[in-house]
Amino acid sequence: MVKVIAEIGCNHMGQMDVAKELISVAAHVCKADYAKFQKRNNRELLPPAQYNAPHPVPANSYGDTYGAHREALEFTVDQHAELKAFCESQGIGYSTSVWDMTSAREIANLKPDNIKIPSATNLNYELQGFLAENYEGEIHVSTGMTTKGEIESVVKFYEERGRAKDLVVYSCTSGYPVPFEDICLREIETLKDRYADRVKAIGFSGHHLGIAADVAALALGAEWVERHFTLDRTWKGTDHAASLEPDGMRRLVRDLHNVEKALTFKAKDVLDIEEVQRKKLKWQPGLRAVS
Repeated sequence: MVKVIAEIGCNHMGQMDVAKELISVAAHVCKADYAKFQKRNNRELLPPAQYNAPHPVPANSYGDTYGAHREALEFTVDQHAELKAFCESQGIGYSTSVWDMTSAREIANLKPDNIKIPSATNLNYELQGFLAENYEGEIHVSTGMTTKGEIESVVKFYEERGRAKDLVVYSCTSGYPVPFEDICLREIETLKDRYADRVKAIGFSGHHLGIAADVAALALGAEWVERHFTLDRTWKGTDHAASLEPDGMRRLVRDLHNVEKALTFKAKDVLDIEEVQRKKLKWQPGLRAVS
């Protein structure tokens, strides 16, 4: 069955009460399978010049510098443990993207079902090597801004460590938001052709508008669908505009599950639901259909 991830990311704006409301709404209104966050050690991740520089888009900044902005949006590992427990109390899975070694160690210790490697860090083999050796759950990897040769290297990396069957590879275009012509949904077919028998599953991580492309992604073979999620697309921040609000996420989950039911072959030539209409309407030699 297709799994849907409501990616909260940093859309909580650094507020635990907002994060918990997003979890609750994702679980009970939208019926998503997972709520996903991000974990960064900003001093480790950012060079000093970038940490101390102004935010490139001051209107979206939560601090005087980019570093201060990132720190304002960051939860501690204890807060992530609290969020994980809250997810469990709400009947929804907890997951987090990790951007650096410290964050990978911290989140791995929480033992979530899966940990995400974002497109930006999918060539950080030290980080992924640590998870491959020290974390037993699924490892999900996005492939935005990544060449086909680099994707092959990532898959081989996990194969060499005996972890490829715990690997979910996501088709993704890194942009916020992504125009429809750049979603490139048929890359899902490429990933399936190359890796369906080598990894656990193929997913789709979208940063576009609407929900039609996600349904098409399911039809093309995506088993996981991940979308950014917010309570209000007008809120301050980079990701809100490319996020789904509660009704959009609810419709997405509904449509994905309905279309999944429809993606079947006929069990027999004439289904039971058709028999009444066949007897009533279908012309056959020697018989007269009644309309």
